[in-house]
Amino acid sequence: MPIAGDVQLAAHVVIPQPSLVNLYGCSVGEGTKIGSFVEIQKNARVGQRCKISSHSFICEGVTIEDEVFIGHGVIFTNDVYPRAADETGRMQTDADWNVIPTHVKSRAAIGSHATILPGLTVGAGALVGAGAVVTRDVPDFAIVIGVPARVVGDVRKRVAPSTPESTSQSIDRDCG
Repeated sequence: MPIAGDVQLAAHVVIPQPSLVNLYGCSVGEGTKIGSFVEIQKNARVGQRCKISSHSFICEGVTIEDEVFIGHGVIFTNDVYPRAADETGRMQTDADWNVIPTHVKSRAAIGSHATILPGLTVGAGALVGAGAVVTRDVPDFAIVIGVPARVVGDVRKRVAPSTPESTSQSIDRDCG
């Protein structure tokens, strides 16, 4: 069963293709929309009125506050040194590792194919660019892009570009 019996779904959660998700042991807030091929693991929490786009992975230890946008194929991680087996070759179990929590604050947006390393906070209203690899905390309202992600602006100061060329020039200017 793709949605396990221990999942806490609030009212008005929208899952257009419930047979194409994998949710277990998690909680999802009211009015949130979850796309196909999304996995949300045990002890993960998703707030109200969020959008989780297709092919995203939200692992144990991730807390997503209200009104957060998660783009397609976003990956969260929860272990700094993942291993399949210990030094003796014995397969690792849940008891062999500590989950490192990650926190995404309200109204943040994470672009498609971004990767969020464990133990970080993505600030309120922040914008993580597509394909970014977030290796440190993202301040509230910051715009971060790149590998590793770096701050290039503030969402409160953004100007809507009129053409693709002005978007490119704006990013080039901000990155120095």
